[in-house]
Amino acid sequence: MDFHNASEIIVTSAVKKIFEEIQSNNNPDKFCLCYQCRVDTICYTLNRIEPNYIVSNRGFDRIDPTSIKGQQMEADITTLIYKGLRLVNHNQRPTAPHDGTQINPSKINHPLFDIPTISGRIFNGISFEPIVGVEASLYLDGDLIPMRNANWQNPFIMISSTPGAFSFWPQPVVAEAPDINREFKFTIKVKSPDYEPLSHFFSITSISRFHNSQSYALNRTFKLPDLYLFPPGEEEGIDYNN
Repeated sequence: MDFHNASEIIVTSAVKKIFEEIQSNNNPDKFCLCYQCRVDTICYTLNRIEPNYIVSNRGFDRIDPTSIKGQQMEADITTLIYKGLRLVNHNQRPTAPHDGTQINPSKINHPLFDIPTISGRIFNGISFEPIVGVEASLYLDGDLIPMRNANWQNPFIMISSTPGAFSFWPQPVVAEAPDINREFKFTIKVKSPDYEPLSHFFSITSISRFHNSQSYALNRTFKLPDLYLFPPGEEEGIDYNN
């Protein structure tokens, strides 16, 4: 389907303009204006305005920036951008470079096996409560696999803001040629001094293509069955027949 959220175009353009103005004025507030902080500021702003979907460029042309509504929208977006920029700078991502390094996705000229995002949940096998604080790691053929970018960690530490949930986005694997069908054998390993170690084995099939998918998409998420951890010695004493 050929449709677009015009708000993304407006906000992205406004952030670009504001960042360039700040830089041309010698950045008196010493904001970090790196690629990651720019993207985070855009996301902050888009999450606080209404989407405006259009089917073609003709729809975008009907958005009149000189109208009262258009001027108010521009003022609201500008206010949100500055607020978002301050919050983003106060809570900079520790996994991203903040030295001006460009981390824009580059074009790939060879076929890749594109691995989808992998997500799952871990629960206490006795209380069935979501687990927090344990370390989950993703392995491919016995080796810890690198992630798509620095915002995805492997190992992943289960945190309280997303209780019980973990996710990985593996780096694409280079293929010798396009249209190769390959099965990738993964292992999720979970370690904690409070629970028995757990290993979960699964496979994902991918076909090599000339692409470089960089956008997170829910329809490309491989969901694992719920996993359960047990305190040392508890698992042996459970009767699964009752």
